[in-house]
Amino acid sequence: MSREGQRLGCGGAGGIGIGVLSLDMLGQVLDRLREPRDHKACRLVSHALERAEAAHRRALRALRREPLPRLLRAFPALEQLDLSACASLDDASLAAAVAGADLGIRRVCLARASGVGWRGLEALVAACPRLEAVDLSHCVGAGDREAAALAAAAGLRELRLDKCLGVTDMGLAKVAVGCPRLEKLSVKWCREISDIGVDLLAKKCRELRSLDISYLQVGNGSLKSISYLGKLEELAMVACSCIDDEGLELLSKGSNSLQTVDVSRCDHVTSQGLASLIHGHNFLQKLHAADCLHEIGQCFLSKLATLKETLTVLKLDGLEVSVSLLEAIGEGCDNLVEIGLSKCSGVTDEGISSLVARCSHLRTIDLTCCNLITNNALDLIADNCKMVECLRLESCSLINEKGLDWIATCCPNLKEIDLTDCGVNDAALQPLAKCSELLILKLGLCSSISDKGLAFISSNCGKLVELDLYRCNSVTDDGLAALVNGCKKIKLLNLCYCNKITDGGLIHLGSLEELTNLELRCLARITGIGISSIAIGCKSLIELDLKHCYSVDDAGLWALARYALNLRQLTISYCQVTGLGLCHLLSSLRSLQDIKMVHLSWVSIEGFEMALRVTCGRLKKLKMLSGLKTVLSPELLQMLQSCGCRIRWVNKPLVYKD
Repeated sequence: MSREGQRLGCGGAGGIGIGVLSLDMLGQVLDRLREPRDHKACRLVSHALERAEAAHRRALRALRREPLPRLLRAFPALEQLDLSACASLDDASLAAAVAGADLGIRRVCLARASGVGWRGLEALVAACPRLEAVDLSHCVGAGDREAAALAAAAGLRELRLDKCLGVTDMGLAKVAVGCPRLEKLSVKWCREISDIGVDLLAKKCRELRSLDISYLQVGNGSLKSISYLGKLEELAMVACSCIDDEGLELLSKGSNSLQTVDVSRCDHVTSQGLASLIHGHNFLQKLHAADCLHEIGQCFLSKLATLKETLTVLKLDGLEVSVSLLEAIGEGCDNLVEIGLSKCSGVTDEGISSLVARCSHLRTIDLTCCNLITNNALDLIADNCKMVECLRLESCSLINEKGLDWIATCCPNLKEIDLTDCGVNDAALQPLAKCSELLILKLGLCSSISDKGLAFISSNCGKLVELDLYRCNSVTDDGLAALVNGCKKIKLLNLCYCNKITDGGLIHLGSLEELTNLELRCLARITGIGISSIAIGCKSLIELDLKHCYSVDDAGLWALARYALNLRQLTISYCQVTGLGLCHLLSSLRSLQDIKMVHLSWVSIEGFEMALRVTCGRLKKLKMLSGLKTVLSPELLQMLQSCGCRIRWVNKPLVYKD
C-alpha cells in the first residue's frame, strides 16, 4: 500500500471506525487514491469502503472476460468501461455480460477487441441506453455490420473506427443516419470509404466538431462536403494523397470554424493551398504540415501572419528552411507554444536565434536531426524560452554538456528531453539532474553514458517515468542499482543491447513496482534468475522484450507464468525455451494478447501446436516463422484467425535442435 493509502486510514486498525462516514464522504476519500493497488487494499480491509466504491466507482478496466458479468453488477454507477485488454472477449461473452441489464455506461473502449462482432455490439448498445462514446479502433475484422450495430445508439457523440478495414460507404451511411448528434468521428485507414460516404456524413451529422479521415482515398469532393460543417473545429487528413490545393481552396470557402488542421504527408498540397485555407479560416490554432511542403512561398507567410493572435502549434517537419523563413515565422507567430522542425534541412543557430527571440512562449521544440545546431542554439533557447517543457534533439551531434547546463539552469519546467544519438556523456547528465520535473529522458545510442551518469539522474529526478538507454553499453548492474534508488516511478525502460547487464541488475529492477514496459533485447548474460526477479517484483508489467536473450530458458517462462499476470505483450524470439515451457506460459497468462516467438529452435512442431491450442483464442497478434505455416494443422490456424488473431509470418528457415 502506498503512503496515500496509509494516510487515509485504509490499513490495519485504521479502517475500524471509518464506517461512520457517509458513502458520499467515503467516495471522496477514494477519489484521493491514485494507485489501483490502494483501492484494492481499501476494499480488503474495510467493508464500508468496499460498499462506497461499489456505489461510487465510475470507471472499470477489465482484463478477463470471466468476471465481467459480476463486475458490471458490482459497480452500478459505472460510466466508463474499457475492454481493450479483455482477453478472449467475443460476441457471446459480451452479450452474456450485459444481458438484460440497464447500464448507465456512457463510454466504452473496445480497441483491438477483434473477437467482438455485430451481435456483441447490438447487445451492448441495447444494454447501455445512455451510450455516448465508443472506440472500436484496430478491430481489423470490423465492417459495415458492426457499424450498423453501433448506429442504433442514437445518442452517440464520439466514435472511433480506425483500421476497421471492412467499413465502407454503406457502414458510414448507417452511422450518419443513425447517429445525427455525432460530434467526433475517426475513420483512419478505413480505405473502402470514398467521397460518397463522406458527403452523406457531412449532410447528416451537422454537429460534427472533430473529423479524422487520414489515409483514405478521398479527394477534393470530400473537402467540399466537409466545408459545409459549420461547427467543425478539428480536421485531420494525413496522407490523403488525392487531396491538393484545389481541395483546400474549396475547404476555405466554408464556415470559419476550423481550429486544427493536419495535412501532413499530403503530397500534392503546397504552401499556396495552405494560404487559401488560412484565408478562409483565420482562427486556426494548430497547423500540421509535416512532410508535405517542399518550399514556402511569400503568400503563405503573409497569411500565416494573420494568425498572429491565435496560432499556437506549427509543424513543418521535413521542410528546407532558411534564416529568413524562421525569422518570418517568429515575427508572424509570436504566440507559438509548439514548433516542429524535425528533419528540416537548413536549421542553424542563426535561424533558431531569429525564431526564439520572438517566440518566448514556446513549450515544445522539435529539432530532431537538425544536425547543424550547436550549444549556441541551446543557449538561445534557454535565454528566451524559459517555460520550455519538451526539447527533442535526436541526432544533434554538435551539442554537449555546456549547452545542456544552461538549459537545465534556465528551464526548470523541463519535462522531456530526447538526446538520442547525440553522443553526450556523463558530464551532460550532471546538469540535467537539476531538472526535478523531468519525466522522459532518451539517451539511446549514447555509448559514453555510464553508471556515473545514471547516478546523477537518480539524485534529483524522482519523477522520471520513461528512460531510454538503448545501446548505452557502458551501463552495468551498479548503474541500475543507483537508478532504482532514486527513480522509483519509472514505467518505461529500454535496456536493449546494454550487454554488461546481468541478473544482478534485473534483481535491482525488481523494486520498480510501477514498471509497465521493459525492453531487454540482446542481453546475453541474463537468465531465468533475473527474469524471476522482474516477474515477482514488477506486478504492473505489461510489455516485455527478451529477443536474443540466449540464456533465458524455461525457468524464466515459468516465473512469468506464475507472477506476471498482467503481461499483454511478450517477445521471446531466439530464447532457449522448450515446448513445455511455452505451453505452460500460454496457458497461464490470461491477459497475453501479443507474442513474438521466432526461431524457438528447442520447440518442436508438437510443442507449437499444443502451446497455441491452450491460448483458447486469447491471442490477437502472433509472430512466427513462415515454415510453421505448412506444418501446423490447418484447423488450428483457422481457429486462431477466426478468433481475430493476426499472424505475421517471417520468411526464414525452420531450425530444430536435436
